[in-house]
Amino acid sequence: MKKNFKSRYFEDYKLNEEINHSVPRTITDGDVAIYLSATGSRFPLNYSAEFSKTLGLKKIPIDDILLFHMVFGRTVPDLSLNAIANLGYAGVKFHKPAFVGDTLNASSKIIGLKENSNGKTGTVYVESVGKNQNDEIVLTYYRWLMMRKKNEGMIKSFQNTIPDLPDKVKTKDFNLIENFDIDKWSSSVSGSNFYFNDYAEEEEIHHLDGQTIEEAEHQIATRLYQNNARVHFNQHIEKSGRFGKRIIYGGYIISLARAISCNGLANTFKLAAIHSGKHSAPTFAGDTIYAWSKILEKEIIHKNIGAMMIRTLASKNDSKMNFPDKKNLTDNIVLDLEYSVLIPIK
Repeated sequence: MKKNFKSRYFEDYKLNEEINHSVPRTITDGDVAIYLSATGSRFPLNYSAEFSKTLGLKKIPIDDILLFHMVFGRTVPDLSLNAIANLGYAGVKFHKPAFVGDTLNASSKIIGLKENSNGKTGTVYVESVGKNQNDEIVLTYYRWLMMRKKNEGMIKSFQNTIPDLPDKVKTKDFNLIENFDIDKWSSSVSGSNFYFNDYAEEEEIHHLDGQTIEEAEHQIATRLYQNNARVHFNQHIEKSGRFGKRIIYGGYIISLARAISCNGLANTFKLAAIHSGKHSAPTFAGDTIYAWSKILEKEIIHKNIGAMMIRTLASKNDSKMNFPDKKNLTDNIVLDLEYSVLIPIK
């Protein structure tokens, strides 16, 4: 009997199937340190114990994007090993913060299946849920991915099912951090004097700080989340693939874009939601990533807390800021992300 696991192909998924993903993950201080070394993120709430304590928290909450990756990584063996590409995200909700010592687990439901016209691949749509050790939901999201078929050709009598995914997460569904004293927020700690009222809708911000990705960096970051998708690691196979080399996990680009955005958005202390995300082009070791953002919407959601909906674009090897139409992205754009952040009102 074979003991190894080759993961699933498109034909192996069934509509409405529910999958409980294996290997729960306990978050450690080492995880936070490696994430910091791989991204250079500077958002103070996630890296200063004293500041978090001043704001009413007993522990430092981990970076929201790190939380996303930790949950995402649980799903990879069942969903992504034979995937060609992760195509996009929708309706990502950050429900509760996660802390060092928490144990995360994940489950997914297959909500859509579509054959692609080439007969070689299909698109799988999933809804995933991440919970902590207390069975509390910390994260929910939708994503869709292009999956290899076991056998080429169209499947007889197959009916495509494409789910109706949310365009955005409503502000009424945003979650605030419990026992959080926003009045104690300090610009001397964050390094920025720009708060909710200092930003205008349609304002454009170039975050300036490019980061060149080394081969070891993106692999270490991806292993940190236990994302073992083969396209990120196996050069022996990928040298004969469509790009001739390993492709970088798209989530790592999200991490870099968020980290780079601190130069201009330093007081945005929490992600409330990711409304939509598209990996529009592949990235590889040696590429330099830049990022810029546009403020799309602003809304006061608490007496001292505002929400800003932002479109952030990540670019490879091109630092000239531009905001092309979503359907006509320029070749240098590798990520188009719309999300909402919370920021103090001063």
